Amino acid sequence: MQNQAAILYGVRDVRVEETPMPEPGPREVLVEIASVGVCGSDMHYYEHGQIGPFVVRAPLILGHESSGVIAKLGTEVSKHSVGDRVTIEPGVPCGRCRECRSGRYNLCQDVRFFATPPIDGAFARYVTVHEDFAFRLPDGMSDDEGALIEPLSVGLWACRKANLQGGDRVLVTGAGPIGILAMQAALALGATEATITDVNPQRLEMARRLGATRALNVAGEPLAEAGLEIDALIECSGIPSAMADGIHALRPGGIAVAVGLDPSGEVSIPMATLQTKEITLSGVFRYANTYPGAIALAASGRVNLAGIVTGHYPLEQAEEALQAGRKDPASVKAMVRPGA
Repeated sequence: MQNQAAILYGVRDVRVEETPMPEPGPREVLVEIASVGVCGSDMHYYEHGQIGPFVVRAPLILGHESSGVIAKLGTEVSKHSVGDRVTIEPGVPCGRCRECRSGRYNLCQDVRFFATPPIDGAFARYVTVHEDFAFRLPDGMSDDEGALIEPLSVGLWACRKANLQGGDRVLVTGAGPIGILAMQAALALGATEATITDVNPQRLEMARRLGATRALNVAGEPLAEAGLEIDALIECSGIPSAMADGIHALRPGGIAVAVGLDPSGEVSIPMATLQTKEITLSGVFRYANTYPGAIALAASGRVNLAGIVTGHYPLEQAEEALQAGRKDPASVKAMVRPGA
């Protein structure tokens, strides 16, 4: 067996090269990667070489939304067999710190997360991962759907942070992959109304097809004029004005969840509204303990993962996949197929 990977050497510099075949540790599995989703973070590293404090200082393999087939077992693996189709949870925490021991392992300071410098990701033929972070896929789930359990987990975690109840009215700002999946997850969890906003008409049309009860193009219809009163805001755009406008639309006692991140890291919050309405504001950083629930939602058909896929690329065209979102306004989720 030989390994290949698409390696980021610098800004807009990706090269496909042969790399050493990874060897699984005692409790690790070797996975032959079948499908990898291109995330906004991958595109940001490609275009800018960093995201906040995470800087690409050495060649890095991108990609953290992945699925594949187990090709080899470590000597102490007990949960899997060769040939199992799995989705990979890309962040392996230390398991020892306060956050890990309290169940908030997404906040572990020593987590090793795929495609976050200096940890390599899954734009490769083969990767290794701890057996606890490889989850078996149902037979009817495609490789693409398996890879997209990762962004669905972000959306599901945001819904949990919003404490969604049956009958709630939800506003999702930003109709990118995370926003559309968060919208679907909210409806699957019992929300009766799910409004989504964006300025991209193609993405809004996709959101409508995938179940949004209302899709607003805020370039022509400002949110303040939409007459909304919502129970929960899930802000996925990273645009500062979207957070402020969404908070104004919340009912008293509502919950605002920040998923998107403005590059500056600074957002102005309408504190008078936050205080007088007793709004709860929560941040989201990745997810914890979501993969089984996300797999169940997708397998049940209540969330349509395949519906957000807009293109497929072999590993040799990983750079084109990273450019798809910038070149094509209709592109939502590009998928890389390392074995194609």
